Amino acid sequence: MWTIKRPFLSPVLARIPRVLNQSTIVPSSNPTPAQNKQTNKAAIPRARERERFKTFSLFLCLSTSSFFLAEPLFLFWFSIRRWKRMAGSYMWGWILCSVMTLVALYGLFLNRRKGNGISAARTESVKSVPAVNGECRSADGIDADVIIVGAGVAGSALAHTLGKDGRRVHVIERDLTEPDRIVGELLQPGGYLKLIELGLEDCVEEIDAQQVFGYALFKDGKNTRLSYPLEKFHSDVSGRSFHNGRFIQRMREKSASLPNVRLEQGTVTSLLEEKGTIRGVQYKTKDGRELTAFAPLTIVCDGCFSNLRRSLCNPKVDVPSCFVGLVLENCHLPYSNHGHVILADPSPILFYPISSTEVRCLVDVPGQKVPSIANGEMANYLKTIVAPQVPPEIYNSFVAAVEKGNIRTMPNRSMPASPYPTPGALLMGDAFNMRHPLTGGGMTVALSDIVVLRDLLRPLRDLHDAPTLCKYLESFYTLRKPVASTINTLAGALYKVFCASPDQARKEMRQACFDYLSLGGVFSTGPISLLSGLNPCPLSLVLHFFAVAVYGVGRLLLPFPSPKRIWIGARLISGASGIIFPIIKAEGVRQMFFPATVPAYYRAPDKKTWKDRKNF
Repeated sequence: MWTIKRPFLSPVLARIPRVLNQSTIVPSSNPTPAQNKQTNKAAIPRARERERFKTFSLFLCLSTSSFFLAEPLFLFWFSIRRWKRMAGSYMWGWILCSVMTLVALYGLFLNRRKGNGISAARTESVKSVPAVNGECRSADGIDADVIIVGAGVAGSALAHTLGKDGRRVHVIERDLTEPDRIVGELLQPGGYLKLIELGLEDCVEEIDAQQVFGYALFKDGKNTRLSYPLEKFHSDVSGRSFHNGRFIQRMREKSASLPNVRLEQGTVTSLLEEKGTIRGVQYKTKDGRELTAFAPLTIVCDGCFSNLRRSLCNPKVDVPSCFVGLVLENCHLPYSNHGHVILADPSPILFYPISSTEVRCLVDVPGQKVPSIANGEMANYLKTIVAPQVPPEIYNSFVAAVEKGNIRTMPNRSMPASPYPTPGALLMGDAFNMRHPLTGGGMTVALSDIVVLRDLLRPLRDLHDAPTLCKYLESFYTLRKPVASTINTLAGALYKVFCASPDQARKEMRQACFDYLSLGGVFSTGPISLLSGLNPCPLSLVLHFFAVAVYGVGRLLLPFPSPKRIWIGARLISGASGIIFPIIKAEGVRQMFFPATVPAYYRAPDKKTWKDRKNF
């Protein structure tokens, strides 16, 4: 047997404590510039030392694995020559060690590659920025308390809300001209109540907005009306439908009228990061200049096409369908001041007024590919497939709008909220959370989130302690859940139920939903109050959803059940579970149904950052 007189791992083992101790740096509470400079100089050799140690460790693992792989061959050859009995007893042990080493190395490389991928995704829109004399200053010398990226519905409303509370707000918007979109045109009554709470209710005035009092549902020549339960509210409380661009411009004007809100046109290219904390943004102005802006808190509200969300959340965007948009002129809907939903084949069609003379039509086309508009395929699809399914009262107006040719498309995105709590930054609006626009709940969720965030920030003296603020704002993700999860779940579930399917169980579920809502009373007011945002109760949503499923099974089994009907009923219940449970799982069961059990639910601001309301 061979003996190793000097343990060859001793120098390596002796270096481990020194390297590990050097890898942890605890900065002083108030480091001076000289200390920062000295720390940065000392950090360079320590980083190199750690990198050399990692390289040497990897080389050692590879060398050991090579030895383990070569040893069985050597022993096998040696066993033939001389020590057959001894080699055989150790052969399988060496082989097992070799295989285990290979598995460990594979896991090491896989985890490193996976970690690098996640890190790259999170940092692709983040740039490091050094502090000057311990502070970060804007390029133009103007500091702000909050930077808001985007001035859409969420960004404009948030800017006005924080500005009204005394914060210095810097809003950077890519394009300050009036937007022209085919979504974001229907505000539910729950959203209008939030608008009143934020003091922005006058933004729906002077834009020819139309009141909406409920929905009308059409299927196979039958229809039913579902009215919002507004009896307990003021007569002015209802839904509102309007041109999205007009509404946004009104909110921009109102927020810009505050002296402490600065609205600027520019394209934010990246977030600026220092030691894991977001300090501000880098952006390009309208005339092409590259500038930086710094603030203790940066809120990203740059919409569904956000290019900054990857560094602040784990986006899992699903595109189940596309909307094809038309504007019908001088059209009289069967039910005035109501949204109209046609349960067509293959998916729903929406009609709602956006002005006193215009009606918006949104045709849902499943999948991500839609017929071409340029070569006339889309017009032919709308005339031959969609037009025969619309109510007779609006058939002529629909065909005339198709022939006019102003057809637009918009992908429908769905993305559950999955944030990375990041000091100094926060996501809001469609950049943070999206759901299918069938129920028109996006603006309601955004405005509700703004109310929650406003109430959390109001008692704070300042926002400069980023780690403490980040920990405190973790409660935001829990407090927003009742409204957000109810609307998100309902939107996803309703879309799947309303879409046509060749499966008999899905057909029965669709018919059961229409008949259930047609019963009236609590069977219609319950679901419509959930959809409108007036009763954001996740448990009520689940109960009504499965009540529809049980109602469908009852229709199948009565008066005479048969094996086939029993089987369809079982599949109906199974299909209903398969629709709603994945959505609930994505939203978070605990936060959705038991928010009071989440520790962040009880977070309170630190006493040092508490602000006296008298001086607010």
